[in-house]
Amino acid sequence: MRELLDPGPFGALLGIEVSEQGEGFARAVLQASDRHLNPHGVVHGGAVYALIDQAMGAAVYTVLEPEELCATVDVSIAYLAPGRLGEIDAEVRLVRRTRRLAVLEGEARQGDRLLAKAMGTYAIFEAQAPLG
Repeated sequence: MRELLDPGPFGALLGIEVSEQGEGFARAVLQASDRHLNPHGVVHGGAVYALIDQAMGAAVYTVLEPEELCATVDVSIAYLAPGRLGEIDAEVRLVRRTRRLAVLEGEARQGDRLLAKAMGTYAIFEAQAPLG
């Protein structure tokens, strides 16, 4: 299994941290602050989406071969409650991996409150050249 996935520049910009990875599983955390709020004073849905997407990518990385990479194809998300300031956790699990696709499910919570549920599909492919 690969080491904890670095959130990269965008994840770092938002303050997302991958806190745990296991085979087909990952957890990521966002400390929601004023910079994550929308004009209505609740956490922007895009921040919650990015948190779940980051966790899903981290979970996929646990089942990749060293020469493989992944990329988001689709994430469907249902927002169930508004996020507030403080810690938001995303936990995701691999549902199925084929040779070229991975399907995951996940949720974002703030304490006991379920903020969002999501399903994601990720493409799996061989790295052709170094990225970056």
